[in-house]
Amino acid sequence: MSNTLEIRWHGRGGQGAKTAALLLAEVAFKTGKNAQGFPEYGPERMGAPITAYDRISDKPIRVHSNIYDPQYVVVVDETLLECVDVTKGLRKDGAILINTAKSKEEIIPFLKGYEGKVYTIDARQIAIDTLGKNFPNTPMLAAIVKVTGVIDDETFLKEMQGSFEHKFAKKPEVIEGNMNALKKALKEVQ
Repeated sequence: MSNTLEIRWHGRGGQGAKTAALLLAEVAFKTGKNAQGFPEYGPERMGAPITAYDRISDKPIRVHSNIYDPQYVVVVDETLLECVDVTKGLRKDGAILINTAKSKEEIIPFLKGYEGKVYTIDARQIAIDTLGKNFPNTPMLAAIVKVTGVIDDETFLKEMQGSFEHKFAKKPEVIEGNMNALKKALKEVQ
């Protein structure tokens, strides 16, 4: 499936990795792409490691399985670097995106010899600055869109505005903060 973008998300229950994966698939679909976004279910609970996936393509997607050799990996919680092999199957021509305040140089020793590109973003701080709480999924969603280039920034922001207006119809006060988190993350991913 060389023309299909495959992304694996690692997070902890309650951090929104599953929601971010589903939102990415939804936005990709709205822009005319074929998309799948799905979690891997197991005994998840608040704080336990979880995995979610995205497949995005211009052609029909006929595969319906987990992703074992992703082009990109998103790590929503850097503590997972110590207990989950987040680079397992990750292609060298892809990249890993990690939510951390640390530099790439500080993170590389935790990546088990991964030789591909490493991107970092302090999604926690962006969330606190824009939302007032640690909801890292919104900045991580914008960061992976920027890293992959799967959707141009302007289209992504327009589609996310519509999605947030629908999702938060009864809580319109959270829309602006989420939009600000997306915009800030698009600029700050390194």
